[in-house]
Amino acid sequence: MSKEIKGIAASNGVAIAKAYKLVDPDLSFETVKVDDISAEKDRLQAAFLTSKADLETIKAKAAEAMGQEEAEVFTAHIMVLEDPEFTGAIEEKITTDQVNAEAALQATADGYVALFEGMAADNPYMAERAADIRDVTKRVLSHLLKRTLPNPALIDEEVVIVAHDMTPSDTAQLDRRYVKGFITDVGGRTAHAAIMARTLEIPAIVGTEKATTEIAEGDLVALDGMTGLAIDQPNQEEVAAYQAKQTAFLEKKAAWAKLRDEPSVSADGKVFTTAANIGTPKDLPGVIENGAEAIGLYRTEFLYMDSAELPTEEEQFKAYKEVLEGMQGKPVTVRTMDIGGDKDLPYLPLPHEENPFLGYRAIRISLERTDIFRTQIRALLRASVYGDLWIMFPMIATLPEFKAARDIFNDERAKMQTEGIPVADDIKLGMMIEIPAAAILADQFAKEVDFFSIGTNDLIAYTMAADRGNDKVAYLYQPYNPSILRLIKFVIDAAHKEGKVAAMCGEMAGDPIALPILMGMGLDEFSMSATSILPARALMKQLDTKQMADLAQAAVNLSTNDEVIDLVKQTLPELGD
Repeated sequence: MSKEIKGIAASNGVAIAKAYKLVDPDLSFETVKVDDISAEKDRLQAAFLTSKADLETIKAKAAEAMGQEEAEVFTAHIMVLEDPEFTGAIEEKITTDQVNAEAALQATADGYVALFEGMAADNPYMAERAADIRDVTKRVLSHLLKRTLPNPALIDEEVVIVAHDMTPSDTAQLDRRYVKGFITDVGGRTAHAAIMARTLEIPAIVGTEKATTEIAEGDLVALDGMTGLAIDQPNQEEVAAYQAKQTAFLEKKAAWAKLRDEPSVSADGKVFTTAANIGTPKDLPGVIENGAEAIGLYRTEFLYMDSAELPTEEEQFKAYKEVLEGMQGKPVTVRTMDIGGDKDLPYLPLPHEENPFLGYRAIRISLERTDIFRTQIRALLRASVYGDLWIMFPMIATLPEFKAARDIFNDERAKMQTEGIPVADDIKLGMMIEIPAAAILADQFAKEVDFFSIGTNDLIAYTMAADRGNDKVAYLYQPYNPSILRLIKFVIDAAHKEGKVAAMCGEMAGDPIALPILMGMGLDEFSMSATSILPARALMKQLDTKQMADLAQAAVNLSTNDEVIDLVKQTLPELGD
């Protein structure tokens, strides 16, 4: 019997496929005494061989999907399986303690993990070794217990992934040929997994609270990423209805595709810039395919997160150069390292904090670890001659922070010019507006920066004092709340008063309810997931900016988020529900 599962619409599109549950199985076991030591060792060796075969397959698929360098983590796992000291210690425990392979494996692995973690404070590489041991142990245990360990890299048929949550690395492994959509128990529209899903053009629903408990492995699932509604085990009528939705969506996409080479212009002729948010150079084909006029946000933290150690100047230079060249002279805005909060690096231990989102992160790390920051700045300066480079600093709260970051940029530029290294003359320097203190002081910041980029995902969270990843306060993530709209309007007006560009790179920039208001406020650049660009451009062409200015003025004078939504829908009934 079919049942509805409601969540948050996170990525447009419709999918109908079998459920693949990305949920770890129960790997608990009992320690038991064994009589046949030889048979137990044979079980262990068989589990090791099967695990190695798994990892070889995963490594090959990861290399194909993400590149050889990113796949090297699986080489480290294979090396653990081939380490005679590790396997010998487990076999010795089976013999000495006369225990089952599971117990010997876990006890030995725990000893190694404790040893490596004890050395991790002085040697970050040891933390990676501990993580490798944990991952490998889980895989071998799954084979000993004959319980399937899910891995998105091994999927070779059309599926809808059902998971409690999707990490950025999980999402990065998804093969669009087979993964037709995903549903999670937790998360919101601005969670990293949701943003990645939009980048990969995979329909997604998040925050259902119960998908993993309601949907069984192999169930047929129909999901609509535009409404946030999924149906587990749909009947024939429901399948037909979702197939019709899928056809209608594909027809819309075909109509949007005709706007790929058209300018982003309003009905009354005002020109805007529609730009794309990206994480890696691999996102470029989608950017170009969707007719982006710029890259408004290059999230460089993925260079750090996808590496086993701090990326070198040369590695960063190549990544920035590839994107600048790929955009063929169109502007590329690069955000400097935004690590911390929910983005940790195993090789860069950060202090434990009660509230890391309000703690040591982003520009705060860069200004203390200037060795890391200067390496990134040098790589950017070297790449600047290959395109139109704009650089922005994240999490700026005070003017001295921006000036300190700018001083480091100017210092490195002067050094490189002295060394005879070519550097572009016209690099723009700006900042993210994501802290309310910076938004309120935008008129002062505007005298110093070349541009603002409003990061609404965090600006809303900080203004509403609501963690955007916490389902209990998800109702407070209110992008249309008049308090948010007033801050945005103040920032845009402050930028324009000084003749500076006001951009937005938060998810709000591609939101069809927010977009008319932002047009009315005079926002210059709208940067969003690449797949949102053409729908946004199509909507822009229908709207008159003079009328939208009246709409924006009315919106900021309302009292609630819902009142603003109602106003926009009444003013523009073509937006629908």
